Amino acid sequence: MRKLVFALGVTLLALAGGKGALAFEVEAEVHFGPMDAPQIAVLSTTDIAILSPVITAYLDRNPGLGLRYVMASSQEVYRAIADEGAEFDLVISSAMDLQMKLANDGMAIALPAEALSNQPGWARWRNLLVSVAQEPVVLILSDKALAPGQEAPRTRRDLIALLRDHEAQFRGKVGTYDPAVSGAGYLFGAQDARLSDTFWRLAEVMGRLDAQLYCCSSEMINDLRSGQLLVGYNVLGSYALAQGTQGYQVIELEDFTLTLLRTALVPRQATNPDGAFDLLQFLLSAQGQDLVAKGAGLPAVEAAAFDRKPHLRPIRLDPGLLANLDRVTRARFLEEWRAAMEQP
Repeated sequence: MRKLVFALGVTLLALAGGKGALAFEVEAEVHFGPMDAPQIAVLSTTDIAILSPVITAYLDRNPGLGLRYVMASSQEVYRAIADEGAEFDLVISSAMDLQMKLANDGMAIALPAEALSNQPGWARWRNLLVSVAQEPVVLILSDKALAPGQEAPRTRRDLIALLRDHEAQFRGKVGTYDPAVSGAGYLFGAQDARLSDTFWRLAEVMGRLDAQLYCCSSEMINDLRSGQLLVGYNVLGSYALAQGTQGYQVIELEDFTLTLLRTALVPRQATNPDGAFDLLQFLLSAQGQDLVAKGAGLPAVEAAAFDRKPHLRPIRLDPGLLANLDRVTRARFLEEWRAAMEQP
């Protein structure tokens, strides 16, 4: 389970049992503001430490409101909305493809024009899905991974060479997402494979080294900090930077660095859609984006980032994302992934 840093004034709620217990798997649930006030219910994959400054600022402007924040994995977020019809007003997820599927399947309602006015066309899909943050998907490397004077890998080929040349050192010490259980992990792997054959060569090397598979970036980072890992591949940049980088370095690979658009939608079953629209409009405002940037240690949604860093490759917010969710396509990818991971 992820570790949370709770902001002052936030109360931890019971996660199981009692009226209103949730059927999907919840990682954490917190409450902001007065419990007896009108509520906005948010379901998200984003750690509360990153979004709490935005929520706090929003409620300071709206003291008559409360906010319930439920955090779950991207697969569970999708299941809650698509399969269980859970009543949430705003859904924020790092799994762009699963969010696109919710919107494409008629499970999101139209966002008001004023909530989208500040967002460029590439950062939204129709009027149903909008990006609230962008972040690179990075490599993290422990300070203990390299010998004195040894250069850090700058490309996937460099990383493959490092792992191959020092198998004893890195055996059991490489971590990455498990695409079978993580929606974001599957998205990153599928995009990697689409952009370069190097991904499968790297997967085979990681498999030979008994790579450790994870549900989420925060657990990879914690294990790297503790010394259980030396390398974390395809880690969300927000988590890598928000916790501080003492003991490791964050590397944007120069052959290409995937850039995630963390997206939001208002589900069809929202009980307070107007509250969700207002919160989303604040989140996308200049003040809200500045607070996101400070909380995550990353720039706000902006096209200029791709001009400054040509190696950044945005994962496009378009229906092409749905192709990877085809059952046959997904099964084929996971079969090849298992073959790479389960080598003798």
